[in-house]
Amino acid sequence: MSLLLDNQFAELPADKSVDTKTFLDNVSTLPPFFDCLGSKVFSIIKSDINGNITKIRAVYDQDPAKYVTLQDIVEAERETHKGQWPKVGATLALMWLKRGLRFIQVLLQSLADGDRDENNPNLIQVNITKAYEHALKKYHGWIVQKIFSAALIAAPYRSNFLKALSKGQEVKDEDCLANVRLFLVNYTPTVDAIYEMYSNLNAELDYTV
Repeated sequence: MSLLLDNQFAELPADKSVDTKTFLDNVSTLPPFFDCLGSKVFSIIKSDINGNITKIRAVYDQDPAKYVTLQDIVEAERETHKGQWPKVGATLALMWLKRGLRFIQVLLQSLADGDRDENNPNLIQVNITKAYEHALKKYHGWIVQKIFSAALIAAPYRSNFLKALSKGQEVKDEDCLANVRLFLVNYTPTVDAIYEMYSNLNAELDYTV
C-alpha cells in the first residue's frame, strides 16, 4: 500500500470549503513523507508541519461546531485578534502548513510529470529543488536556504524514494507513480483552495525566517 493513499483526501464540495476535521485527519498522515527524503534537514519541515497541525487542532477542539471549516477558524480569529491577525494562532499555523503541503504537491507533481535531470535520471534533486523554489524558498532567509541546498546532496535516488513511498515494497516505478497521480487528484485542489482562501481574505504574509 502507498504511504500517500493511507488516508486519501476527499473531493471538495462545490464551494471549495475545507472541512476542518477531515483535513486535519488527512494531513496528520503526511509527515512521514519527509522521512522518505533521507536528509535530517527535511525533518525540520516535518517538525514544522506536525507543530502547525497541533496548533490548528487545538483551536478546532475548543469548539468543533463553530469551526466546521478552515475558513470558519480564520474568519473567527480575524474578529478576535483584530490588529494582530493574521500573524497569530491557527491562521498563522495554517499559513505555514499550506506551504509545506504545497512543497509535497509540487514535488510529487514534478515526479508524475516525468521531470528529471537527463544526465542523472535516477536523482530527484531537480524535483526537490523545483518544489522548494515554488513553495518555500521566498519565505526562508539566506542561512536556511544554504542549509536546504546542502540537504540536496543527501537526497535519495529516485528509485529508493519511490520504494519508500510504497512502504519498502517492491513496486514498479510506474505503479507507484500511478498512486502518486491518484493521490494528487483531490490533494491538489485542497491545497489550491486554502491558498485561494488566504488570498481572498488577505491573510497571506511574506516575512522570512
